[in-house]
Amino acid sequence: MTSIGTGYDLSASTYSPDGRIFQVEYANKAVENSGTAIGLKVKDGVVIAVEKLVHSKLLVPGANRRIQTVDRHIGLATAGLPADGRTIANRARDETANYRDFYRSPPPLQAIVERVGQFVQVYTLYSSVRPFGVSTILGAVDKNGPALYVIEPSGVFFGYHGAAVGKGRQLAKTELEKLKLSELTAREAVIEAARIIYLVHEDAKEKEFELEMSWIGPETNGIHLPVPKDLFDEAESKAKEALTSGLE
Repeated sequence: MTSIGTGYDLSASTYSPDGRIFQVEYANKAVENSGTAIGLKVKDGVVIAVEKLVHSKLLVPGANRRIQTVDRHIGLATAGLPADGRTIANRARDETANYRDFYRSPPPLQAIVERVGQFVQVYTLYSSVRPFGVSTILGAVDKNGPALYVIEPSGVFFGYHGAAVGKGRQLAKTELEKLKLSELTAREAVIEAARIIYLVHEDAKEKEFELEMSWIGPETNGIHLPVPKDLFDEAESKAKEALTSGLE
């Protein structure tokens, strides 16, 4: 990187001569060191899946979840620093509560994403704080239908049909681009999401991981819920079969 070592990377409030904010770029590196998270927006819902790396055999399975519920119809997954992810999730919950109190209706996802994105961007302005080291996937089924967004550490956000963040994002994006997402059902998307997470984990197969998946769609009555155990087990077994057949 140009300008490193000249003091331009010491503060989030200082631009380098070529117009970069290094602290934000370093926050993106923290995201790239994390397990992969993906989101799929399909014709009748949204599916979120996470590769949660297990750093110790002493950890309780299912604890420290990286997929969280923000509102009844909104789910959130993060890649990066887990503590930062919890802070973003709590802020998103506050924003949904404020929206409900003021408008007396469930918030559309875009409104919440705009508010949380502004909150994240503020942390790139001052030397007394640091940027959040997380990229955040938010999915919902609201009055406008299925919606999927990603908020980056810089505070910028985009709407997606399929999104991937974390260490395996490039391979995951390649696999997502092969799918006809607008023709998939939520149930079919769960199978595909599990396959993609197992595929990207092959690059770090010496590490243990837990697969987390949640969905929002007609089978959940528009509520963000974990994928049911029978469907989860089916998706996981098919993902392992696809991986085995692909390696042969």
